[in-house]
Amino acid sequence: MEGATNPTSAEATSPIVTCPNCGRKNRLRPSADGVPRCAVCHHHLPWLIDASADDFERELQAPVPVVVDFWAPWCGPCKWISPAVAEQARDRAGKVKVVKLDIDSAPKIASRYSVQSIPTLMLARDGKEVDRLIGAVPKPQLESWLEGHLTP
Repeated sequence: MEGATNPTSAEATSPIVTCPNCGRKNRLRPSADGVPRCAVCHHHLPWLIDASADDFERELQAPVPVVVDFWAPWCGPCKWISPAVAEQARDRAGKVKVVKLDIDSAPKIASRYSVQSIPTLMLARDGKEVDRLIGAVPKPQLESWLEGHLTP
């Protein structure tokens, strides 16, 4: 077909996020220099990324604090806390980025960050760890922990 282009591999794997404001679907691409906004209404988008070992370091770079969710598919507590973590990405759109990392597919990264139990949530700024929260904590504790790092 003339004029048709195939998406690059990065575009094909970039998540599609629905804008909570206008309902438009947007493709999120890795970017360290801006917070994602809807292409139509320019409202902040929830920034929730599934990272791989190959792109983890790039995903840590963001102009907002980054919450890394170290998890594994077989981990029951990880499944329990995952919706609350995703909700924080939605509720705090424009203020936080959430990066999920399956430690089974990235054991060297888990080792580098001394992740010894999961779920482990790590807060990073400018690519460096600031704090961590270990275990499937109740939603109010997660909110309080995160709020303490987002308020000036």
